[in-house]
Amino acid sequence: MIQRPKGTKDILPSESYKWQYIEKTAADLFENFGLKEIRVPVFENTELFLRGVGETTDVVQKEMYTFEDKGGRSITLRPEGTAGVVRSYIESGMASMPSPIKLWYAMSIYRYENVQKGRQREFHQIGVEVLGTQSYQADVEVILMGQKFFEALKIPRIKLMLNSIGCPTCRAKYQEALRNFIRPNLEKYCDTCKTRFEKNPMRILDCKEEACKKMNQGAPIILDYLCEECKEHFENVKKRLTQLGVDYEIDSSIVRGLDYYTKTVFEFVSEDEGYTVLGGGRYDGLVKELGGQDTPAVGFATGVERILEIYEKYNQENMVKSRKMDLYLATMGEEADLEATKLALALRDKGIFVEQDVAQRSLKAQFKYADKKKAKFVLTIGEEEVKQKRAKLKNMESGEECEVSFDTESIFEKIK
Repeated sequence: MIQRPKGTKDILPSESYKWQYIEKTAADLFENFGLKEIRVPVFENTELFLRGVGETTDVVQKEMYTFEDKGGRSITLRPEGTAGVVRSYIESGMASMPSPIKLWYAMSIYRYENVQKGRQREFHQIGVEVLGTQSYQADVEVILMGQKFFEALKIPRIKLMLNSIGCPTCRAKYQEALRNFIRPNLEKYCDTCKTRFEKNPMRILDCKEEACKKMNQGAPIILDYLCEECKEHFENVKKRLTQLGVDYEIDSSIVRGLDYYTKTVFEFVSEDEGYTVLGGGRYDGLVKELGGQDTPAVGFATGVERILEIYEKYNQENMVKSRKMDLYLATMGEEADLEATKLALALRDKGIFVEQDVAQRSLKAQFKYADKKKAKFVLTIGEEEVKQKRAKLKNMESGEECEVSFDTESIFEKIK
């Protein structure tokens, strides 16, 4: 038997309706904020992620699915969503449209990671991107979207963590101070950290090796090195969140795992689970880095698998349910089958979930199937019912039966 690849998961019908609920909740919320959906390719030219995500990140160095296609081109399955959206923004000429451009997406993501609970090699993200504004108010609005998303899903105990990682100007001073802090122990750091020391020492703060994390304790804090512009931007974000009654904590260790971030970065953390469930920030240099005009932007992404896990935990009593079958048409004979098909089509046009037998089973087997599928009602149709234009309708929960006219409106009134 051929099995699914390691690190992937089938989303079966018994689970897919929950995914649809999460995605619809996001879509409805984002639409109210003025966002429009964008869909980009599953694979892109590798250069997009090398330049966009950053060569010193774990994503690029260790996790990308990269291969040569039959034309000898280097192709990579998308390891995150923002770079592809920005590439589309540039290539499609969105800069000429009314600004800011507000986009959202739901997409599969691919990273070669160690498979463990909550971490797959194919996973799914929902994200938002707001391009074309440098105002702190855009940062606040994106953060509010994240907060409202958790409220809409009735997920409690989510904590907002906030930081600023400055701009290239003030970050250069900070990186030099960080190198001075790390340099005495550099030989004790892991090989990956050593390669990052000159190019991007901030990535060392993101290392998962316990020895490296221990040596990073007491490192300089980026907030102490912000230039006046970045400091003012961050103060405005904090002030507005406070004015709106949004609780947050400052966490100077947040650097995010991708190199394109600037200024505001944030994470929503589940207090009970102890892990990040949504993260994002501002990325003012990415559009220009990928060949577009100098365009400020801000956004976030959240993992659907993790959202679904905590949604189920907190909504046991109010869990979204899979839609039940409204009506099953049990038939006997060719003529009854034909009439049942006509009736089913008419009822579906009215929004009724209706099935009929398509496996030529006995009447007993059809009732058994309807019971297993938890149909609310069963209408039995045979040759006599077709002639008399009347049939028996059974309420499967109460067991009560009644005779109804064999027409769309009469049946619709009984079961709606």
